[in-house]
Amino acid sequence: MGHAFKHTFQAALALSVSLLATQAIAKSDITVAMQLEPPHLDPTSAAAQAIDSVVYTNVFEGLTRFMGDGAIVPGLAESWEISDDGTVYTFKLHDGVTFHDGTTMDGEDVKFSLDRARSEDSANAQKALFSGITEVEVIDPLTVKITLKEPNGNFLFNLAWGDAVIVAPESIDGIKTNPIGTGAFKFAGWVQGDKIDLERNADYWGDQPALEKATFKFISDPTAAFAAVMAEDVDVFSGFPAPENLPQFEADPRFQVLVGSTEGETILSTNNKQPPFDDVRVRQAVAHAIDRQAIVDGAMFGYGTPIGTHFAPHHPAYVDLTGNSAYDPEKAKALLAEAGFADGFETTLHLPPPSYARRGGEIIAAQLAQVGIKAEITNVEWAQWLETVFRGKNFGLTIVSHTEPMDIGIYARPEYYFQYDNPAFQELMTTLNSTTDPDERSKLLGQAQTMISEDYVNGYLFQLAALSVAKAGVQGLWVNAPTAANDLTAVSWAD
Repeated sequence: MGHAFKHTFQAALALSVSLLATQAIAKSDITVAMQLEPPHLDPTSAAAQAIDSVVYTNVFEGLTRFMGDGAIVPGLAESWEISDDGTVYTFKLHDGVTFHDGTTMDGEDVKFSLDRARSEDSANAQKALFSGITEVEVIDPLTVKITLKEPNGNFLFNLAWGDAVIVAPESIDGIKTNPIGTGAFKFAGWVQGDKIDLERNADYWGDQPALEKATFKFISDPTAAFAAVMAEDVDVFSGFPAPENLPQFEADPRFQVLVGSTEGETILSTNNKQPPFDDVRVRQAVAHAIDRQAIVDGAMFGYGTPIGTHFAPHHPAYVDLTGNSAYDPEKAKALLAEAGFADGFETTLHLPPPSYARRGGEIIAAQLAQVGIKAEITNVEWAQWLETVFRGKNFGLTIVSHTEPMDIGIYARPEYYFQYDNPAFQELMTTLNSTTDPDERSKLLGQAQTMISEDYVNGYLFQLAALSVAKAGVQGLWVNAPTAANDLTAVSWAD
């Protein structure tokens, strides 16, 4: 009897322990859905934000990093000193950091990464971030000295971008399909067209994440996205593509809806070198032909903040310039007539996959038609968009959300895809880069915002909202998106 009881008790105990273990296992992995699949996984050689959305901080780390509130904090650099004249940064690296393949991360890797990013043949989409560097010196394995041409008040901020992460020469050849970083998660596999798996890095130098496994699942269709969340097939949908469904999730206790801000200026990008857009009156006419609120309401179901320049409204230096491009179809027609296009003209409108572009594009094409501009819509996948529009500059108009943080500096690059070439603006950016005083920087940023608004470089639409849906028990997700990322390092399940 005693024996039988003991066995039964042990069996029951074993069962309860295994149930607990099962619960624990179930709560240590997560499936995060995204609308876009990355073209590859090297954040240092492509403009696609979907790469950072998977690997930023999770797999790859930089000397500094963004937190969810936009703060810049130390990453692989433990600390740094800045020379009195602001041109020399000496970084002390964390000791004992290894890459996922077991090799050591030290000063040589930092030098390799930054030299590669700024080299002549660099494929880095943000090469300009590193152009001010004149030399990267390894003082000893844990000390790196970076010398700049001139002071740059944005330098620590620039180093936090995904484009500035530290990579190793040993694993660089396979980085696009087998990314090897120093982060809290290791790359575990990629089923093209379906998902990417990450697993916890047991040898991580920092705090161990709560999650053991993470899967990024790619669901491009808004209807399928809704179905996957409702069926609880995914735990989080980051950048949920069907905002019209959010009220339904808000009313369902199984879910939480996260509505935050992003760095995504959503714009009607205009090819400033292609006639007739090389005439400022035509660009101004386009701006007045657009009813921003109708686009926010129609494409985003009210989520999004109208903008009148390329700057985030939540930034302290933001200037509201929406009045420069108020909806005024009659004024648009008058400007077109003045520019010699009384009967309008035809152009192209390239629309990449996100809902803001495809849905917004239909509305904008109808609005432009009202003033005589016939925009022929071409729906393109991201790879085509990067080839035709971004690299090829073969377009009239396109819609895209620029999710990089504080990126007004792109207007100082004449070769950038919208091909705006204004020496006065370029000079202003040079001054801004060498200015460290916060008040002076704000003043210069205000001038920069005003200049591009009055030049009508692009049609400024709205600041993209960060819209995500998660199961009620998920905690530690970023609400705002200071950079494109799904940082899982502090994510866990509520007990």
